[in-house]
Amino acid sequence: MLVVWCPDWPVTAVGIEAGVAGAVLARRGASERVAACTAAARAAGVRRGQRRRDAQRLCPDLVVVERDLDAEGRAFEAVAAAVAELTPRVEVVRPGVCAIPARGAARFHGGEEALRITVQDAVVEAGHDCGVGIADGMFTAELAARNGGGGLIVPEEGAAEFLAPFPLGVLAGAVPDWDSLADLLVRLGVRSLGEFAALPVDDVAGRFGAAGALAHRLARGREPRDVAPRAGLPDLTAVRTFDPPAARSDEVVFAAKALADGLHAGLAAEGLTCVRLGVEVEFADGGVSERLWRHDGLLSSPAVAERVRWQLSGWRLPAAGRGAAGEIAGGETAGEDAVWGGVSALLLVPDQVVPDTGTQRALWGRDGDGARGELPERVARAADRVQAMLGHGSLTRPHLTGGRGPGERVLRVPLGDMPLETRPEGPWPGALPAPAPSVVPPEARPVTVRAADGSPVTVSARCVPSAAPALVVLPDGTSHRVLSWTGPWPAHERWWDPDTSRRLARFQILTPRGAHLLTLQNSSWTLEASYE
Repeated sequence: MLVVWCPDWPVTAVGIEAGVAGAVLARRGASERVAACTAAARAAGVRRGQRRRDAQRLCPDLVVVERDLDAEGRAFEAVAAAVAELTPRVEVVRPGVCAIPARGAARFHGGEEALRITVQDAVVEAGHDCGVGIADGMFTAELAARNGGGGLIVPEEGAAEFLAPFPLGVLAGAVPDWDSLADLLVRLGVRSLGEFAALPVDDVAGRFGAAGALAHRLARGREPRDVAPRAGLPDLTAVRTFDPPAARSDEVVFAAKALADGLHAGLAAEGLTCVRLGVEVEFADGGVSERLWRHDGLLSSPAVAERVRWQLSGWRLPAAGRGAAGEIAGGETAGEDAVWGGVSALLLVPDQVVPDTGTQRALWGRDGDGARGELPERVARAADRVQAMLGHGSLTRPHLTGGRGPGERVLRVPLGDMPLETRPEGPWPGALPAPAPSVVPPEARPVTVRAADGSPVTVSARCVPSAAPALVVLPDGTSHRVLSWTGPWPAHERWWDPDTSRRLARFQILTPRGAHLLTLQNSSWTLEASYE
């Protein structure tokens, strides 16, 4: 495979110049983090994944722009078109990265090195810097494009040797749930792809599961899946014709989503999923736009529609082609999304299908992401109906945040909203140790704690209990012996604000009826939570 990699593409797409210290931010959960940055920003210490305030602390003059995925897709069409002039089979992996099969193209252009230079020159002439790598497989070829000062060629059967020195971090994005797996491998002493590849295949699969097996294949220079041809597969191409031709791209994009729904239904009936989708757009004037879009896993219907929109953006009618009244030949008004000559047909072709192993999704979407778009469709519709009948705040979801007490660590956020208040994860001196209690009442309820001689238990300014707790009277009025106890965990919160400042101490006690978390504040005991 030959892979073309355009560095810092999210930055290029939003128009930040290379010599400027700039960064593109993407929202991740409740915070904004750096998705990409320029070389000048990296020289100042800015890195991907940093929080916005950390990046601006390192580089006070940092120019920050919100990420624009549509702009990335539209701008990359120029790169894909430049590569398509040399070979017709161009796969767009994602905006910023595309690939072509190298063997046939190398024979035509006089060898792999000649092909690599030719492709690189074509992209540079289109106005974009790039690296071009050639190797046995997409993952290895992309790493080759990112290294060697403009890319390099990995010899045939030399992928494992080339990959061996790379750190495990290069697998991020290629393997699901990689962060937790990488942390475990580092704690086991595995720090490079070569060390990971040296582990026995069966042991890796048995210990780390499907994600570990996939990472192991990539570390050994193998493709994620073996070729598994399927005989007798019916033609699953989805076709939509437009009569009269669609003059606006939004008509085509809307049809693409419906076509993708039908395509997915047909693939599911065969137990398959498409990892490489061909999109063909035929125009009324005889033009044809063809692109291959690669995706590891199911390319959802909205994602297919988004890629059709990116592809059509290269055929948008330029302002110079409009008349004084903004009309196209034929008399129809052209908007910003008009396309040359109108679209006569749209085809979605499953170019590469693999057995569908299925996915497990959480009921409420990904952790930490409150976007409504992450909800399953039926759940989202039901939630909308409940909120319409009972009010926007009637349906909430818990959002974990920082804090000391169990009740402080959970914020109730209306479904579809992001939390307005977030507290850092820590460290929180005086925080309750794990495990967290399972029952937290809406409000703390008063209790009585006494020593063996019947005197009330207090805590001194030095956090020393006046006596060991021996008896507790719970909110229901029942008295119970204290079998065991631990504490106190003192906390002095908001000491800088006399109006909201408070001092308290927490105890854990065990009674014949169960374990409880008690809080002493202003000489008053309350039941904060219980362990069940």
